[in-house]
Amino acid sequence: MTGNGGGEDGTAASSSAPAPLEWKFSQVFGERTAGEEVQEVDIISAIEFDKSGDHLATGDRGGRVVLFERTDVKEHASRRDLERQDYVITRHPEFRYKTEFQSHEPEFDYLKSLEIEEKINKIRWCQTSNGALFLLSTNDKTIKFWKVQEKKVKKIFEMNVNPSQAAGNGNISSSNTASPKVYLPNGVCSEVPYKGVSLGINFPFGGCPTLRLPVVVAAQETSLLARCRRVYAHAHDYHINSISNNSDGETFISADDLRINLWNLEISNQSFNIVDVKPANMEDLTEVITSAEFHPTQCYTLAYSSSKGSIRLVDLRQSALCDNHSKLFVERETPGSRSFFTEIIASISDIKFSKYGRHILSRDYMTLKLWDINMDSGPLATFQVHEYLRPKLCDLYENDSIFDKFECCLSGDGLRIATGSYSNLFRVFGSASGSTEATTLEACKNPMRRQVQTPARPARALTSLTRVVRRGGESPGVDANGNSYDFTTKLLHLAWHPTENSIACAAANSLYMYYA
Repeated sequence: MTGNGGGEDGTAASSSAPAPLEWKFSQVFGERTAGEEVQEVDIISAIEFDKSGDHLATGDRGGRVVLFERTDVKEHASRRDLERQDYVITRHPEFRYKTEFQSHEPEFDYLKSLEIEEKINKIRWCQTSNGALFLLSTNDKTIKFWKVQEKKVKKIFEMNVNPSQAAGNGNISSSNTASPKVYLPNGVCSEVPYKGVSLGINFPFGGCPTLRLPVVVAAQETSLLARCRRVYAHAHDYHINSISNNSDGETFISADDLRINLWNLEISNQSFNIVDVKPANMEDLTEVITSAEFHPTQCYTLAYSSSKGSIRLVDLRQSALCDNHSKLFVERETPGSRSFFTEIIASISDIKFSKYGRHILSRDYMTLKLWDINMDSGPLATFQVHEYLRPKLCDLYENDSIFDKFECCLSGDGLRIATGSYSNLFRVFGSASGSTEATTLEACKNPMRRQVQTPARPARALTSLTRVVRRGGESPGVDANGNSYDFTTKLLHLAWHPTENSIACAAANSLYMYYA
């Protein structure tokens, strides 16, 4: 390998690459039975772990957000006690359903005669506070800020009427009825019993000694309450494709095809346009924004990708409107390789920063590329995801599959990367220097059954300046067992646990989880 391909901040550039991981099935939520038809609204459209890895959120095309919480940690003692006992946890992460809520509803823009889908495009976790969970969710037009908190169930502990002394018709009897007189509030003394007409209750002479006010007490059981704190709307003319939290914990960005806006979490009626690529004449439009992400530690740095396969790094300290990028990452086109599909498959569908922001991972239609933010001459490494599709690009263009937007993710240690493909397959590559790991897994209970693991072969370098490494080519059309690939089933969304080798991925309406 001719380039320093990898772990976080170059720490993986050691003499020996880590051994390939052996992935195992952990859990599945919403598993389909054989022949079961999947409802469109149940298809998962977003997945996100929080920073601790103890919570997982998914969004679907029906506008719902479902939260899961980790259970295997809570069953053990505290981490300090385990360290004192020299006890090693060997269990893999396990999650359980926590709650769900309706985040977005279908809307209609009467001014533009446009239907706005309720589908959740992105979910991002925010900083927790006082035991409450906070997250952002967005559809095509509207971003919402949610607070999810456990509330103790309140119950009425004492009733107005003492049940032991209440008659069936509501009349109250009392042994303390010796006085024949009753003093009314206006001071008049009445010889006749006072009747509560409005309540339908006859009160005895001398009042009701057993009347008690209701007492509301908090019970031991709790219920989860999701409340929308703020709605950030009317700021995007085009469909929102990205939202990203800033490391300052106060601001976030939202991006559509032509603009990126900066928001304050506390202010929902105002945002600042920081990137605008819309030309004066729309006929001059040549590229659009496809994804945007804040740097994980530098609050003034963000990156956004384009449909032409470029990534621009922006420094917010330079100017209020960041028309000029500080760095441009784009791979040089190989002479003679251009075709009708070149620009289409070069469009970047997703970008992710590594944990500390040293590297950027990008996904286009055919490949994963790993970039070093300090080296804009070209990617550190290129990973072939499904090279067998190249002869089929014409068919994929005809059925619009070539426009599918696959996501990508990195492991917390930066040693591995992952992305999805067709036939509900996903691929895991070793990004460390010298690694040959290139594993194919299927989103099912036996992930290794269609494994196609091929050695990673570095591309021949034409010059000493070439740092691109291509890995993971497969046999065209069929897998190792001779099964044909299904382009109607696709694994678009997946997420890597921030601290452990655990992956959550979505296959239609099912959420699969794996560990290594």
